[in-house]
Amino acid sequence: MSRPLVITPGEPAGIGPDIVLQLAAAGFDPGCRWFVVADPAVLTQRANQLDLAVHCDAIGSPLDAPPPRQGVLPFVPHEAGAVVIAGQPQTATAAHVLAALRLAVDWVAAGQCSALVTGPIQKSIINEAGIPFSGHTEAVARQLGDDLPVMMLAGPTLRVALATTHLPLSAVPKAVTRATVEAVIRTVDRDLRSRFRISAPRIRVAGLNPHAGEAGHLGTEDMTEIQPAIEACQRDGLNVTGPYPADTLFNASLREQTDAFVAMYHDQGLPVVKALDFGDVVNVTLGLPIVRTSVDHGTALDKAGTGAADPHSLSVAMRLAAQLAPTGSAMSAP
Repeated sequence: MSRPLVITPGEPAGIGPDIVLQLAAAGFDPGCRWFVVADPAVLTQRANQLDLAVHCDAIGSPLDAPPPRQGVLPFVPHEAGAVVIAGQPQTATAAHVLAALRLAVDWVAAGQCSALVTGPIQKSIINEAGIPFSGHTEAVARQLGDDLPVMMLAGPTLRVALATTHLPLSAVPKAVTRATVEAVIRTVDRDLRSRFRISAPRIRVAGLNPHAGEAGHLGTEDMTEIQPAIEACQRDGLNVTGPYPADTLFNASLREQTDAFVAMYHDQGLPVVKALDFGDVVNVTLGLPIVRTSVDHGTALDKAGTGAADPHSLSVAMRLAAQLAPTGSAMSAP
């Protein structure tokens, strides 16, 4: 029997519990068994609030997860730390949310689960609780001892990886170093081969500055950091080119000739992929010894408990996780 996916719904006051319950109510089958790590009180209360006929079935371990059945949500109990009200996050649950994530990561790393799928976390609440937290990507990588995780958003139209992730814009130029850009390119190439089963990945890299620096007149990082990183990878046979001006990099013609783009910062690349594929985009963490995917949206506190949340992004993330897992099949290239 194949190993199950483990799902962490994330912020309990957000739409994470809503969307896992909605998928269970519909009998969603990503191609393997799956279960969630959550507080039974939160699941039961939210199911009642949404008027969903879902039986929340407690299991003792990942290996006990049953095949998907309509109206049944298998879960491993994990207390939220406080009474949860939809739409009202609180710092009292922050440590418990992160503990659930750590538990799920341990299960995947130990081979009890095939992959991890994460729901949205309320970063502000975790930081307000006194726990420094920049995001799932960094937290999972740190737990697994990986110094340079790569965040990539993959959709039907294109894939975009990031050289830097959750940094203020003012900190980006210093973070765009030759070593970092080179490491990101190599990680993207390796995981496109091993996870996505693309035998000869074609990678294009964005410049940092307008017009990729305009020969140094609009900034020198493109010449001193990005270009040398690309050339080092090219010498080792990687099919990577750039740096390209970001304003023309993502046009339709280049997308057809590219398996993944590398953007220098969060809001350089992600607005493009989300504008083209929003709802069908999956956040994939590259460079890890495990498969981890995530939804492409936030906690949507205003929709929690109202029935307005859409579980489609979670279903796409779960399907991709099942495909990328060692026993899964390949994801077709866009």
